[in-house]
Amino acid sequence: MRYLTWFVRVVLFLLLLGFAVKNAETVKLQYYFGYEWQAPLMLILLVFFALGVAIGVLACLGKIFRQRREIAAFKKKYPATGEHEPHIALGD
Repeated sequence: MRYLTWFVRVVLFLLLLGFAVKNAETVKLQYYFGYEWQAPLMLILLVFFALGVAIGVLACLGKIFRQRREIAAFKKKYPATGEHEPHIALGD
């Protein structure tokens, strides 16, 4: 399984590398008020992909922290005693 994982990683890397090489020409990104940015297409795609990932992670953080607070409150309200009652099977 480890070899299959490495094979998939190498194939994915080579595909992305080929995509980057074929799209290396400079493009001009025009903003409002006359601002513009000239950079290779792959760099622009990488920057905006990273921004999208960062915004997605930041959007999830509020819910994650809220759930952690709820779990902490639940554990405080119902502390684990470490003793479990024996399971009684019906019909034995």
